[in-house]
Amino acid sequence: MMIAMKKARSEMAVKAVLGLTLVAIASPALAETTVRFGTNWVAQAEHGGYYQAVVDGTYAACGLNVEIVPGGPQVNNRALMLAGKLDFHMGGNLLQAFNAVEQEIPLKVVAAHFQKEPQVLLTHPGAVSSFEAIKDLETLIIGDGGFQTFYQWLISDYGFDAAKRVPYTYNPAPFIANPKSAQQGYITSEPFAIENEGGFAPDIWLLADAGFNTYATLVETMQATIDERPEVVKCFVEGSAIGWANYLYGDPKAANELIQSDNPDMTVEQLAFSLEKLVEYGIVDSGDSLGSGIGAMSDAQIDEFFEKMVKAGVIDASVDYKAAYTLEFANTGASLDVKKELLGQ
Repeated sequence: MMIAMKKARSEMAVKAVLGLTLVAIASPALAETTVRFGTNWVAQAEHGGYYQAVVDGTYAACGLNVEIVPGGPQVNNRALMLAGKLDFHMGGNLLQAFNAVEQEIPLKVVAAHFQKEPQVLLTHPGAVSSFEAIKDLETLIIGDGGFQTFYQWLISDYGFDAAKRVPYTYNPAPFIANPKSAQQGYITSEPFAIENEGGFAPDIWLLADAGFNTYATLVETMQATIDERPEVVKCFVEGSAIGWANYLYGDPKAANELIQSDNPDMTVEQLAFSLEKLVEYGIVDSGDSLGSGIGAMSDAQIDEFFEKMVKAGVIDASVDYKAAYTLEFANTGASLDVKKELLGQ
């Protein structure tokens, strides 16, 4: 009985805080405004905050009817946004945004819902004692995209050897079979697969904690949307931040059910594992978000990451990277009161 009463009081308090926060981001001009948000892959826990904001009414409270359009291997949601078919797109990391500027594509990043990119290197238990020692392994299993981006940084900053790299085909069998190898992956996915298929939990080395300090899960929109409908951008960014706070620290059950509706292959076990890792490693909520709320960005961190990528030869120094983003919408602290209430702070 006491537990039930405490839970009820907590839920009422969260709703009160959520209501106050939503008053701040609501606008009568947004009544019945429909927007389409494209993710970059099939529905999963890495999209949980957006699904949460749909099911708990956060978007609706500030006047948005948000349709989540899942991505996938045959879906290019970014192209659909460029064609005007989507209002917002869930991008990857800052390199994509820098490349868009270089190609003179008029889009901007308006929020970063992952403070850390969940990219990791995985090693067999006890195979190495430090991140730096990974370069001494005999084989490094890295995909083409990773080789062209973060692996160039590993060469530049840590002295990794390009000759040791073999292509990653998204099959963990070669890594499982070779204890002297390392494999790339996402902290929310590959460790779970390896534990199930290989029967052991790999050691996890998060690139973000080793200095690859890009933001990720970026919300992108066209410059025209910012110019013509800034209230829509504000509502979507702040509503998403609140959704992420509720997903991470509240009850994610309804959001997970909607994720599974969009992706029937997603299991309860995978969702639980992914959410645990998102929280444990501070993927969504760490760094800038601790003071400025989920989704926050800073000029200083973007400056530093750009300089690292120039040094590694990934990005040309002449790129006007400042044109890739705006801090106008991301740093309002919309999620902070909800988080405090959920955590009893």
